[in-house]
Amino acid sequence: MKTRIKEIIREFIKEYEKQDCISTKWGEPLVGFADAKHPFILDLKNTLGSYHVTPDEVLDGAKIIIACYLPFAKEFADTYREIDEISLREWTVAYKETTAMFKKLNLHLISILKEEGFRAEIPAMASEFSTETFRSKWSLVHHSYAAGLGTMGINNMLITESGCCGRLNNLVTDLDVEPDEPIKEELCLYKKNGSCKVCVDICPVGSLRTDGCDALPCWDYIMRNADLYTGEGKTYTDVTGKTSNICFTDFCGKCVTQAPCAFWK
Repeated sequence: MKTRIKEIIREFIKEYEKQDCISTKWGEPLVGFADAKHPFILDLKNTLGSYHVTPDEVLDGAKIIIACYLPFAKEFADTYREIDEISLREWTVAYKETTAMFKKLNLHLISILKEEGFRAEIPAMASEFSTETFRSKWSLVHHSYAAGLGTMGINNMLITESGCCGRLNNLVTDLDVEPDEPIKEELCLYKKNGSCKVCVDICPVGSLRTDGCDALPCWDYIMRNADLYTGEGKTYTDVTGKTSNICFTDFCGKCVTQAPCAFWK
């Protein structure tokens, strides 16, 4: 069943990309299966915060989290290297199109799993973002780490064997399959041997540090992008109610396009 799900995901993305209305280009997806009862996942309420939602709160009787990392095509990401300041509109569109595709992919998977006698739910909390804690109620990065897709870099992104220039997706299910384990090899070069901190050096507002991240200047910076592209729609819901325009353009991208870990291949 794991092999079949991987193929379903690959084929869906491949066909979706063929639409004339889609401008984004993606690479080959990576898919992993996390144990919903893994100690790492069960401890997220302690490590991230009591507000963090457990798999069982998404789906009663949850067994598996299907995690997918989808890289952007390298030639598409290369267009970002020449930009010093604000994000390109093409990147805001890519963000929107990838988010919309994942929603449809999840519904497709839910339908297929239902036919096989399994239940599945989308962790909608991943789109609820607090401007007080600068975190969501569901961490795509941490659950995808538990699924064996990669390790967490000092850029706060999941670094996979294909890099970190892409998007993550999760689906919670009671699918009865053998879960994958977190990988043991460290993929962040700074954490591995101290040989790289490009993401820290190129951060336009000095938000990234080798010992953590100052979220406030990062937030202020990405809101400048949001102000430029207010007509493109929304991805995140501000659960604190303090801002009215948290949209899919609230990102930067420097650390996932210009660092060595953006693409390994």
